[in-house]
Amino acid sequence: MANLNGATADLRATFLEVYSVLKSELLSDPAFEWNEGSRQWVERMLDYNVPGGKLNRGLSVIDSYKILKEGKDLTEDEVFLASALGWCIEWLQAYFLVLDDIMDNSQTRRGQPCWYRVPKVGMIAVNDGIVLRNHIPRILKKHFRGKPYYVDLLDLFNEVEFQTASGQMIDLITTIEGEKDLSKYSLPLHRRIVQYKTAYYSFYLPVACALLMAGEDLDNHVTVQNVLIDMGIYFQVQDDYLDCFGEPEKIGKIGTDIEDFKCSWLVVKALELCNEEQKKTLFEHYGKEDPADVAKIKALYNDFNLQGVFTEFESKSYEKITSSIESHPSKAVQAVLKSFLGKIYKRQK
Repeated sequence: MANLNGATADLRATFLEVYSVLKSELLSDPAFEWNEGSRQWVERMLDYNVPGGKLNRGLSVIDSYKILKEGKDLTEDEVFLASALGWCIEWLQAYFLVLDDIMDNSQTRRGQPCWYRVPKVGMIAVNDGIVLRNHIPRILKKHFRGKPYYVDLLDLFNEVEFQTASGQMIDLITTIEGEKDLSKYSLPLHRRIVQYKTAYYSFYLPVACALLMAGEDLDNHVTVQNVLIDMGIYFQVQDDYLDCFGEPEKIGKIGTDIEDFKCSWLVVKALELCNEEQKKTLFEHYGKEDPADVAKIKALYNDFNLQGVFTEFESKSYEKITSSIESHPSKAVQAVLKSFLGKIYKRQK
């Protein structure tokens, strides 16, 4: 296994080696009688959906655990276990995305057709999503069953999955086709959707995994959870902003939040700032695919100087999060949280 106490490229290479180990274990899981067809299907499904992203969530477990160990070199076993937990988060992400794409009727994901759009896959993807979700407890049982924090890990993954699915539900029922109603959109609703749908699994879960591995009790770290939720909300507001104002070549996609009638931070701020005439324009043109409608919404956003409003939000968020971090009694935990914030502050993609 590559040396993990060195460069980031080593970290990624080691992480991917662990994926291969976990995959081969799952493909010969003794709880199921495998044949060539089932093994080939699951292997192709895993390779297509699990390791293709940026892997930020998974790699964050190892980063955070290393910081919590305060400079001590990690043993090979610690590297493997932190990587395995990181992959459990990537498996969780793959499960959400496979099903999400079906719900959203999406075309592409990570520059390739969504899994359910692949020939001969179709609605088998629903079951594949369930299989992905069920791989997580298989990995945890094989590698963590003897650990004192095993039950806490199971609890953590179950709770975060519940929170994420509930966040997805609020998002879906707010934008039911045929019931598009901008008056439902507000800052508290935006915050709730983001907190539950994104922040728990993308920000809190990687750090919580590292804390459990380091022997910490999560009940003693409610403030850490709160800071990470605030970071997750700040991250999503950046995403909403970049969807409209980011450069497509930098963010890697052409934003469609306006066309898709998304409960975006920008539209919520516009609703707060508009007069009656502007409100009429918003209601009339938001959520329409015609470029002329989109242009009208973007012109309104410029009238409200939403770029300036965002810049102010960004600096206030940064100050608030930084002061919360600095009030934490543990320097190691502070370092973990500062490392997370450093990765996202003023990002362009």
